[in-house]
Formats: sequence, structure tokens, C-alpha cells
Amino acid sequence: MEGSWRGVPAVLVILAGLTASGSSYQIIEGPQNVTVLKGSEARFNCTMTHGWKLIMWALKGVVELSITPQETIITNNRFTSASYNGSNSFISEMIIHDVQPSDSGSVQCSLQNSDVFGTAFLSVQVMGTLSISSNSLIVTEGEPCNVTCYALGWTPLPDISWELEVPVSHSSYYSLLEPGDFTRALSVLTLTPLGNGTLTCVAELMNLQASKSLTVNLTVVQPPPDSIGEEGTSLPTWAIVLLAVAFSLLLILIIALIIVFCCCGISRREKEESSYQNEIRKTANVKTNQADLETRLRSGKENYGYRSDEARAAQIASLHPKPGEVSLPEPHSYSSAYQEHRTCQPSPASHPQVSFDTASPQKVRNVTLV
Repeated sequence: MEGSWRGVPAVLVILAGLTASGSSYQIIEGPQNVTVLKGSEARFNCTMTHGWKLIMWALKGVVELSITPQETIITNNRFTSASYNGSNSFISEMIIHDVQPSDSGSVQCSLQNSDVFGTAFLSVQVMGTLSISSNSLIVTEGEPCNVTCYALGWTPLPDISWELEVPVSHSSYYSLLEPGDFTRALSVLTLTPLGNGTLTCVAELMNLQASKSLTVNLTVVQPPPDSIGEEGTSLPTWAIVLLAVAFSLLLILIIALIIVFCCCGISRREKEESSYQNEIRKTANVKTNQADLETRLRSGKENYGYRSDEARAAQIASLHPKPGEVSLPEPHSYSSAYQEHRTCQPSPASHPQVSFDTASPQKVRNVTLV
């Protein structure tokens, strides 16, 4: 019994020694944050004191490397290690080859039997592509033009600038996100060229000081002769629009006036035709009335045995009086009126009567009553 109790302090002494020896090493400096491009290498260093037994490297919580003083245990071929011994420290390095955006995350260095560990962050950036609508641009000398450069597939989006190897009278540019697509950026260059040269679009990832560029040729041509002469007399856009509106209104007014004149002409023609027809009707009515009047005047029977006084006087004058003949005297005006009044009274026998007036042998009037 006494021997067994004597062995207990010896075990405690040994455990205390192991604990002391295990706690004598620690991490002096952990890894630092690293930002790399896709496809490149990422290196992390962890500095610790001598006497360590096991070093473990983990990416995003998964142990990828295990290092002992005798060997290195590798679970993924993209992860390798290197080590550097110093007088007072030991440096372990983990190298990640062909880094991908999916590798972005936390990196941890830890020691066995130690609560101290070092942590860093891996950031992977992607350099995308640049594009311009054409590799060779043809513009007019002295006229403003725009050139657009597109940055596609960049993470994060780059800063875009321009390098001009062409004489210009004015140049400026601005950058913005592609409308509707926040993974694309574009830059618009506005310039007034005066000669031939090149334009270079430069996209840069500021954290890595990494950049990519695209160069296009710019060819300047002389403006057409007509445009040179008309440049000083060209009207602004608002004036052209105003003139177009004025001409349109004038055309509408002319058409309206033509329609009004046509309507007035047709109305005047209808009035003239109506007046002409009224005149024809009036003339026809007058002629009808005259014809009716003549018809009424001629409705009595004509006395074909009546001979006018002038005819009988001419006949009597042509004949010489013979002895023993009795000539009819010319009736006076009052006897003529009396005889004419007598003619309006029909006789009972309705026979013709002849009256003689011996006072005047010159004229004889025959009256026939019907």
C-alpha cells in the first residue's frame, strides 16, 4: 500500500511536466488577409514558437493541411505547404494554387493542445473582358462623337478610364452600371477629334493594381463640302420643328379655303341656275298670257266683206263719175258714230243693210251684222 501511494506523486509530476511542455509553444502571429485574382496563388503565413507538435490549416472550416515535425498530410492537391525556421520562431506557409471564386472565405491556422489560433480572409477577384463596338472607328473631323467601352464579367466592377493618342479639341468620359444588369459596367467617351490616332479603354481592379486594356483605331475624314458651307446656316432643332408645324398649319388653312371657295361657287351656281329658270318661267308665262289674249281677240268671226275706207277712197278716186250716176256721200263723224252704234243692235231679219248718205258722194261704209 505504501508503495502504491509513493507512485502517485511521480505520475503527477510527469503529467505536470507534459502540460508545461505543451503550453510552452504558441502562435506569435497569425495569417493576414489576402486578395488575389482568379487562377493565381494565395499564400498565408503563420508564425509560432518552437516546440509545437501539430499545425493545422483550415479553409472555410475544413482542414486542408496537417503538418507535424516529421511530415505534411495533404488532403487536396491544390493545397501545399512550406516552412521556415528561425532562431526564436517557426513559420508555416500554406499555398493555395489555382484560386477560384468559390475559395473566398476564412483561413485559420491552429496548434494542437492550444486555444490560440490565427484567422485571415481570402478574397478572390475576377478580371473580366472589355469590348468596344468596333475595332476601327471612322468619324468626321471637328464633329463630336461617342465611343462606349463595356466591362463584362468583372468581380468587383472595375474603374474604367481612357487613354487618348489622338488630337482632340474636347474630350470627357463618364462610367455607370449597365441598366438592368449590375454585373456590367460601361464608360462613354465623348470627344471632338482633329486627326487620326488610337483610343485605349483601361479597366483596373484597384485592390490588386491589376488592369486590362483594349485599343481601337480612330480614323478622321474630312466633312462633305455641302456640310462645310451649310454649317454656319444650319437651324437648331426647335426652329426646324417650329417651321414644320407652321407649314402644316398653313397647308391645312389652304385646304380649308379651297373647300370654302368650292362650296361658295357651287352655291352661287345653284342660285344663278335658279334665277335663270325663274326668268324662263316668267317669259313663258308672259308669252302664254299674250297668246291667250290674242286668242280671245280672235275668237269672233271675221267679216270678209268689209273693205277699209282708204281702199274704197282709192278706188273711187281712180274712177271718173258718169252722168246720171248717184254717188254715196261721205258720212260725218256723228253719223259714223251713230251707224257704228247701230251695228251693235242686231236686226230681226239678220240681213245686211246698206245706208246711203247723199250729202257726200265720196265715201260709202258697209256694215254687216252677224
